[in-house]
Amino acid sequence: MTLLILAYLGGILTIVSPCILPVLPFVFSRAGQSFSRSVLPMLAGMVLMFALVATLAAVGGSWVVQANQYGRWLALALVALFGATLLFPKLAERLTHPLVSLGDRLSQSARGDGTAAGNAAAGPRPGASFLLGIATGLLWAPCAGPILGLVLTGAALQGASAGTTLLLIAYAAGAATSLGLALIVGGRVFSAMKRSLGAGEWIRRALGGLMLAGVAAIALGLDTGVLAQLSTASTGSLEQKLVDQLGARRHDTAVAKASPADQANAGANANANANANANGPAPVAAGNAMLRTAADAPAPLPVEGQLPSLDGAVQWLNSAPLTAQALRGKVVLVDFWTYSCINCLRTLPYVKAWAQKYRDQGLVVIGVHAPEFAFERDIGNVKKAVHDLGVDYPVAIDNNYAIWRGFNNQYWPAHYFIDAQGRVRYHHFGEGNYAESERVIQQLLREAGAKQVASGIADVQATGVQQAADMRDVRSPETYVGYERADNFASPGGVVRDQANVYRAPSMPSLNHWGLAGGWRVGAQAAIATQSGAGIVYRFHARDLHLVLGPNVGGVGGVGGVSGKPVRFRVTLDGQAPGNAHGADVAPDGTGTVTSQRLYQLVRQPGEVRDHTFAIEFLDPGVSAYAFTFG
Repeated sequence: MTLLILAYLGGILTIVSPCILPVLPFVFSRAGQSFSRSVLPMLAGMVLMFALVATLAAVGGSWVVQANQYGRWLALALVALFGATLLFPKLAERLTHPLVSLGDRLSQSARGDGTAAGNAAAGPRPGASFLLGIATGLLWAPCAGPILGLVLTGAALQGASAGTTLLLIAYAAGAATSLGLALIVGGRVFSAMKRSLGAGEWIRRALGGLMLAGVAAIALGLDTGVLAQLSTASTGSLEQKLVDQLGARRHDTAVAKASPADQANAGANANANANANANGPAPVAAGNAMLRTAADAPAPLPVEGQLPSLDGAVQWLNSAPLTAQALRGKVVLVDFWTYSCINCLRTLPYVKAWAQKYRDQGLVVIGVHAPEFAFERDIGNVKKAVHDLGVDYPVAIDNNYAIWRGFNNQYWPAHYFIDAQGRVRYHHFGEGNYAESERVIQQLLREAGAKQVASGIADVQATGVQQAADMRDVRSPETYVGYERADNFASPGGVVRDQANVYRAPSMPSLNHWGLAGGWRVGAQAAIATQSGAGIVYRFHARDLHLVLGPNVGGVGGVGGVSGKPVRFRVTLDGQAPGNAHGADVAPDGTGTVTSQRLYQLVRQPGEVRDHTFAIEFLDPGVSAYAFTFG
């Protein structure tokens, strides 16, 4: 029941999301008409079609995607035809001929205004309105916020069933509720305008034009691209609060870094998004509450697939190469990570604790290091990180993403739990839910016949960079410095790509906006300081601020100075030395040195967290800056 309520509330919030804009004209074309005969059938058709296609996509293969695309193009054609008849009344008259009766019935009887054929007395037909709703349901691509992500990943895990379909119907019904209320209010406004201004014909034509604009936006992919990006901050935080308060994610809040490909598709059409895992284990929402009941009565874990091949690693650390066959009889935890990922670093103390605690009882932990940035492909860098972080279990260096693709993985960190028969039984994305994950390990060890498996939960006390984030106070998103994925860049004149340029820092950046100062060469992944005195400014709200940095190893970017030489820097908060707000890699006076390519913790605020303007000045040229993260 909790998940149904959560899904319904998530649907209601779509009314304030930019992704709803392209279909609003379709819905508001019903304004001023009978609610029971026109509005309600249209909304019902939209709800049922969305739930049907999303349910099929949860278990279907490529045929579902292909069929859905054909359906969307057909729906676009029908809705475009309807919009054109609103905009051009003479077109409606021509469409009364029998050979094109389908378009005529949709455009006239669904509209119910009898414009073309003298049907002034005829009311709207529910069947035609329902057909228009089906077309709208095929075209609607809601922005993928936390609640929709939870619903879709749960559907992908459990497959087509009454339960998953009911969740999708609840989500769509929430959206229909908010749209219906908006229609009631809008209908009264339109009726008043018609009576007072005699503007009925112009209102109808305006709706027709807006419908055609919505068709164009959907055809061009703006609903799943630009609008999805705009929606990230509009409802995401509110949805996350609902998720946390209603308990869909138990224990800790989970945080995961999506792969670049996944980030690029974050707003992809939800109707066809759930079938992306046809060749590997389906992704499970972080902290999925559908898999387990109380800790003292664990539910049977489903079989999600076989352990994919571990071949393809370019090198193994701390072990000879391992194979899926050789691991039979062992419980295996596969941890996808990369060493500069803050989410991975905060998860690492728990993975290390599990490896140590359950090693003698049959658990094998394998870290699969899949690089995000180019410097993480350097095996020497990975070896140093593994040593410095105290990782003593086997690590497969997956520079070619062979293992990543075998699991069809999309996130850092991602934990896959495999039983003694080589079957994937559970997995979890991101931070949090550590107790839940450890109980899964215990359950699989008992299934494998291990004796005296510990029932307690490991007491992990992480410090420094690895300390858990205070997500209640994190209001700043991960921000990339390279132009390929940069957002909210505020230096006057914008970014000059792949060329040395002198930038000016924004004088008063708004929250989550940032800029460069001095000489920089901005590349796709990173910005490289071309002269001493170069700096970065960022207005943020979080307890911790991190920045992935490195000396310019190999002379990348044509920057002067000694390749790989340490780079000195100075940090300020609101123009002052950080004092007791300094991070692990900064002295209280704000000074520090970039010595290797890794994540640097530059700020850790004590006490109350507030908005601050962070600034860093590099006293030597050659530093590479990659990404900000917060905690």
